[in-house]
Amino acid sequence: MNKNLWIALGLVIMIPLGYLGYVIYSFEYETQRLINYKPRLTTEVYDRNGEKIANLFSNEHRYYVSIDNIPPRLIEALLAIEDTDFFEHHGVNPDAIMRAIIKDVSAGKLKEGASTITQQLVKNALLTREKKFSRKFKEVLYAIRIEQELTKEQILERYFNEIYLGHGYYGVKTAADGYFRKGLKELTLKEMAMLVALPKGPNFYAPTKNYELSLGRANRIIERMLELGWIDQDTYDHATQERPKVYNDTLSKNSGPYVIDEVMRQLGDAFPDIRSGGYKIYTTIDMRLQEAGYKALQSGRNEIIARAQEAGELDANIQSQLNGALMSLDPNTGEILAMVGGYDYSTSPYNRVTQAKRQPGSAFKPFVYQVALDGGMSPASLVPDIARTYTYAGDDGEEKTWKPKNYKNEYKGMVTIRDALTHSRNLATINMVSDMGFGKVVEGLHRYGIVENLPPDLSIALGTIGISPFDLAKYYTMFATGGVLTNPILIRQVISPKGETFRYENKRRQVNTREQTYLMTSILQDVVRYGTGTGASVPGLEIAGKTGTTNKNVDAWFIGYSPTVETVVWMGHDNNTPMRRSETGGRAAAPIFRYYYQDLLRIYPNTKRYFDRPAGVYAESQGDSNATENFTDVSQTPDALQEQVPKTDEKLVF
Repeated sequence: MNKNLWIALGLVIMIPLGYLGYVIYSFEYETQRLINYKPRLTTEVYDRNGEKIANLFSNEHRYYVSIDNIPPRLIEALLAIEDTDFFEHHGVNPDAIMRAIIKDVSAGKLKEGASTITQQLVKNALLTREKKFSRKFKEVLYAIRIEQELTKEQILERYFNEIYLGHGYYGVKTAADGYFRKGLKELTLKEMAMLVALPKGPNFYAPTKNYELSLGRANRIIERMLELGWIDQDTYDHATQERPKVYNDTLSKNSGPYVIDEVMRQLGDAFPDIRSGGYKIYTTIDMRLQEAGYKALQSGRNEIIARAQEAGELDANIQSQLNGALMSLDPNTGEILAMVGGYDYSTSPYNRVTQAKRQPGSAFKPFVYQVALDGGMSPASLVPDIARTYTYAGDDGEEKTWKPKNYKNEYKGMVTIRDALTHSRNLATINMVSDMGFGKVVEGLHRYGIVENLPPDLSIALGTIGISPFDLAKYYTMFATGGVLTNPILIRQVISPKGETFRYENKRRQVNTREQTYLMTSILQDVVRYGTGTGASVPGLEIAGKTGTTNKNVDAWFIGYSPTVETVVWMGHDNNTPMRRSETGGRAAAPIFRYYYQDLLRIYPNTKRYFDRPAGVYAESQGDSNATENFTDVSQTPDALQEQVPKTDEKLVF
């Protein structure tokens, strides 16, 4: 036989075989996506009280539900309108197909589908919606194959989870929650009928778009159920007259965007499928306090703008750049209760709580004074509040001078440590650090876990360290807990769809004694009673805290704590330009703190209101005439304290 003829014959045989092999391969490959069904699932984020904060999803918003948790009435409603013979056929309905073919041939195109539920599932999950004979042929083959591999119940489960039901909702559980804010078992028959009406035209029949059309098709479904004898007349009458309330919610339901961004940042590496894995994330956030934080921050910002307007100094820079941050936590557990990264997320998603590095100014002073107290001084010890000139070598090697000043250029001579910190006297603090020795102060700060970005000179006394509100709050837990440095945490646990639980716990480290840190608490209470922080005082609640204002009023801080809750507030311009001269920590930030705690007491009226004084601390009669009492720790000597709190230059790792 001619060689070319053999080649031609071989091609005639091989091409069909090759095509058949391709069809078989693609057939098996495609159907496996439904047989081994692993849909993209929405991750849900909750606060500490079980209130939903947000949905996290990518492309498809879907909650999964097993067939055991789908109400029988919902299944009946679907079968009544879509596929009454579902449990009798094997994937296709021959009678319906013949009727459809006759109509399609007469029309010269695909006009009537006659698709079973299995075919609809195949079409939605594996194929396109284009009306072509080739697509319809695949649909039939795939449906038969699916029915060979899956039970009817498994097919229904996949259908109810896969189908698109308008408004961005995939699956009946998602749609029930979105349209009606109900679980499937809470739905009325009318609501079920409205859901199963949607696959025919999810956008057309979506109740958020065409409510009356949605009701009309639902009534047709209920009528069909009556015709089949699946419901009685009374049920029909009641259901058709019902007009369910429909909600037009956003898909994400994101009520805490700064919180959600931080959750994503913290969990992104451990859970790369966080937007499609169907996890349940339980945070430490209290949404009632989160809302209180937003309200307090916005109120404080509005007051700053109003003062600038009243003074005739309101400009575009203030209006566009003025922002703030608030974070509140339980210092004993480290659990973050509120995290407000800015006054308006839609304007700026930048989280100033965790991402902004600002100078804390005098809000850093308590750590310096705690070193002095740990070194043997007491709140009644005297330090010089006098002007001094310090010399140092500049970058060019030339000798330079530094002449620090108090805020109002006032000098009191010798003052107590209590008075120096209560009224935030810069010179007293600098002179104390100079007399103690810079190295000793740094060594003490290292013991407290503060090791990063420390300035190499006496400006450390004025808080020239760059730090985020998050980290400043972490270090302040030492005071609020009685000597325990507690790492703030945002996430309690993550639960996978398989039931795996991943729990998160904070790390704590004893860095001081309860008695020594109570000395600081007593001083910081005076700051709020009659010092620079009076704007933060809350009637009926003991508050200890400190203001902070940096050069030219670039930053304004207040950080403080009640017996159970610690909170940091920062205000400033995002572009680091100065605020108005009058906008200090005591005026710009402290009132925000106060507004927040007033709401906290309204929400939780049984909050503990008074600090407990350790037994080893007693009051002295001498000292600052403004102070009601000065406290001294007699529980141990400074030497014993140094033995109990070991020196370390190691960086703390949490």
